[in-house]
Amino acid sequence: MFVGIAFIALGFILMVGGGSDDPNIFNPDIFNFRRIRLAPTLVLIGLGIEIYAILLNPHKKRN
Repeated sequence: MFVGIAFIALGFILMVGGGSDDPNIFNPDIFNFRRIRLAPTLVLIGLGIEIYAILLNPHKKRN
């Protein structure tokens, strides 16, 4: 579960920033690859890992 939390945290950290202090100045960095594609993908991968970790039964005996 810690791996999934790390993926989610990394995704949110990569989404941070890109704003402008002056509301009259547009900063196109908010639409770069890291914030639009990479960070949400890491968050979704982290959520998938979390779901897998929750559903995994470590006490199931294998034949």
